[in-house]
Amino acid sequence: MSGIHPLTFQWSGEAMVPLNLRGATQQYVVGATYRLAPRKERSLASHNHFFASLQEAFNSLPAESEDMYPTVEHLRKRALIKSGYRNERSIVCSTAQEAEKVAAFIKPLDDLAYVALRDNVVTVYTAKSQSERAMGKAEFQKSKDDVLRIVAELIGVTGKELGSNAGGAS
Repeated sequence: MSGIHPLTFQWSGEAMVPLNLRGATQQYVVGATYRLAPRKERSLASHNHFFASLQEAFNSLPAESEDMYPTVEHLRKRALIKSGYRNERSIVCSTAQEAEKVAAFIKPLDDLAYVALRDNVVTVYTAKSQSERAMGKAEFQKSKDDVLRIVAELIGVTGKELGSNAGGAS
């Protein structure tokens, strides 16, 4: 099943008919049962607006932010983490000194992750994926709004001002 890719079907009034018959015959077995579920497509305009707004914010960051946000991807991932769209893993060490060593070891493994150290506990935060497979339309829109609010605050504007500066649809 892992080789099956999404195909578009059309309801004929009697059956779901694949719009790409060749793709369907390559992926599906005649007589087998498959579960179909409607999917709300995300807006390409909203997706493009999000990334244009991020780029606008990144271009407006103060120079002292360069170390924390060397790329627009660092900015996006940190804002996702800060707004709660994250995975967390904690390691409890024997001592605070051991935790420092573990944190120092982990940090270079993923420069997009945020590694926090508190006493003898190391917590690694990684951003959740915003891919269509990982986030539906509603969750993507909420994450988009939350991330843009956070990055707008970094540059001293409102989310609405940031969005209008980037142009396009939201």
